[in-house]
Amino acid sequence: MNLLLEGEKSKRLTFRKITPSDFDSWLPFYKDPTSTQFWEGIEKDPKIACKNHFEGVFRRYNNSLGGMNALLEKESLEFIGMCGLLVQTVDAVKEIEIGYSILPKYRKLGYATEAAKKCKEFAISNKISDSIISIIHINNIPSQKVAIANGMFLDKTTTYKNNPVHIYRIKL
Repeated sequence: MNLLLEGEKSKRLTFRKITPSDFDSWLPFYKDPTSTQFWEGIEKDPKIACKNHFEGVFRRYNNSLGGMNALLEKESLEFIGMCGLLVQTVDAVKEIEIGYSILPKYRKLGYATEAAKKCKEFAISNKISDSIISIIHINNIPSQKVAIANGMFLDKTTTYKNNPVHIYRIKL
């Protein structure tokens, strides 16, 4: 099943696969300490953290586990973030997650919500699953607001990769 939104568009965004040339555009995400403030186990060196992230993106692509899409602002084609459908295992159950991360200078402009809603629409129209989740650290209120705006409800609280998280869910 194809989980990538390559070529999809929303009101302000174009989705495409991440490429190695996106590394320098994504590096500011890891240079801003607020980007990873909630997650334990993230490499502190921004270049190493970014390299690890990109390796994970390409590993997902190569193993049909979904993946993050580059989010480009439609008119300027500026790289503003990543969003996608990801195969995750939470509490020994395989799930499809909507994951999203926005570069610091583009936060609080509605891009995460717009991208997450597009992922939900894609999942519905392609009958990907009967429900989808977002895995969000219990202290990450901005991401929780995105999930709620995407029609998700708090399903449970658990531990994921040694972090306390809320699992937001929507039944499709």
